[in-house]
Amino acid sequence: MNKMARTFKKGRNMPSGLALWSPLLHLLVLVMCVQGTGGRKMSETQDGDGHETTHTEHAHAHAHHPSSHMHHHMDPSVMIFLTLEDLKEGKTMAIYFPKRNPSKSPHLLPREEADQIPFSSKQLLHLLHFFSFSQDSPQAKAMEGTLRECEIEPIKGEIKSCATSLESMLDFTRGVFGVDTPFSVVATAHLTNSTTNFQNYTILEEPKEISAPKMVACHTMPYPYAVFYCHSQQSVNRVFKVLLGGEDGDRVEAVAVCHLDTSQWSPNHASFSVLRTKPGASAVCHFFPADNLVWVPASTSM
Repeated sequence: MNKMARTFKKGRNMPSGLALWSPLLHLLVLVMCVQGTGGRKMSETQDGDGHETTHTEHAHAHAHHPSSHMHHHMDPSVMIFLTLEDLKEGKTMAIYFPKRNPSKSPHLLPREEADQIPFSSKQLLHLLHFFSFSQDSPQAKAMEGTLRECEIEPIKGEIKSCATSLESMLDFTRGVFGVDTPFSVVATAHLTNSTTNFQNYTILEEPKEISAPKMVACHTMPYPYAVFYCHSQQSVNRVFKVLLGGEDGDRVEAVAVCHLDTSQWSPNHASFSVLRTKPGASAVCHFFPADNLVWVPASTSM
């Protein structure tokens, strides 16, 4: 039995330092050139503008359920949305890109290790004891939110899974595309070392569309180890690579996904406030932070 699982079985507490993990995507050279993984920071922190937050920086903006309460008040961290018409060379807009320290980034646990640790809201009290978090701590609230989000039934036309290991992420993706379909991953890449989270960016060249009849999006969730909320929708989506230039000279090769059918989304979804629209009225596009992944069929990834 592996060390972490053995520790759980014996009931010993994990160090609270686990709460301080902060994610940033690393490249992992694997069979399918899988990009590396990290988990959301668990501790109560301040974002670039000093707002305290215990949720993911994007308020898990990709959860389309009414239970995902969006108390963002136009927090800069939700400034990731745009319209399909905005995706053109020369367009300038304010965009939030969280910057994270790669030295504090954990990898996904191996499946044999992750599968030994319960991942259920019914086991929350045991998990809090295991990770040495008090019940009223920000970490406990974040863990509970992640577990409940992962347990919510998917919306109509969506399939979802919370991946606690690289293997489970690949299995879910393979199930969407089919076992005989090779697939690859695209992710936002920061080409410079800017520390600015929120600023105006200009699209420097015509966005390049990645033809993806099917796609799987995986979003990092707040948890003591790396957990990804992965989902795929039957509705039509479009994927783009967008070269952005920031006011401070920052350069970002960003991944943007456009959802053409938002009719099943909650009216409380943050995008509708940002774009001043409503479910089903228009396509909603959003930029991905660097630690989120978009899986596409390999033959269409370039």
